[in-house]
Amino acid sequence: MKVAVLSESSADEAAVSVLVEAVLRARIEPVQAGLRARGWPNVAQILPAVIRHLHFNTTAEGLVVVVDSDDSVVHTAAHEAPSYYHPQCRLCQLRAVFRQTTKRLPPAHGRTRMLRCVGVAVPAIEAWYLCGRDASVTEAAWSSGQETGRQPYSRAELKWRVYGTDRPTLPHEVQCALDEVQRHRADVRRLEADFPAGFGALARDLREWREAAHGRGQPPKNSAIMDDKKL
Repeated sequence: MKVAVLSESSADEAAVSVLVEAVLRARIEPVQAGLRARGWPNVAQILPAVIRHLHFNTTAEGLVVVVDSDDSVVHTAAHEAPSYYHPQCRLCQLRAVFRQTTKRLPPAHGRTRMLRCVGVAVPAIEAWYLCGRDASVTEAAWSSGQETGRQPYSRAELKWRVYGTDRPTLPHEVQCALDEVQRHRADVRRLEADFPAGFGALARDLREWREAAHGRGQPPKNSAIMDDKKL
């Protein structure tokens, strides 16, 4: 399957690609997104251009976007209700960008729309990397800390636990990220259990892709042939 991955750094994209393959249970054929993002605001800003580039200039079948939540509102089941949109939730925001960008695109390269997949790492992708070896790092722990005003750890602490430094070189960051996600290549259930909103959303989108590819059931809901209910 031809898939593009867009995240906040090339290290994140390398790790996300491994997790995508783990959920799909198949190798992906990487497609260049066309633009490189650096940090959350830049991902949201360039996403419309990336979608149009992939749609018109490539034969990519799907686009996966993963960002950190930082201190933003954590996505919850309530956000999945029809017509619901939380303006401070990054998962809601990115899904809205997909809908707004793709709703008027004409067919190209034999497909009406690309498949879309969005995930948000709470509070940062390093939390996903620590899953399975640090039980204190979970979505629930971070959300509880947001409610009480006493966070169980900082994003800087997560980086130190993963990289052993707060200023990793890019090669070191890539290697550490890949080393950590390899533990989940055969089974992502722990990631889904500890990060049900941000990683769970990504896994659900990808499973819809997989089911569609295998010819079971209806076309994926996340195909970006989306209705305009939440715009």
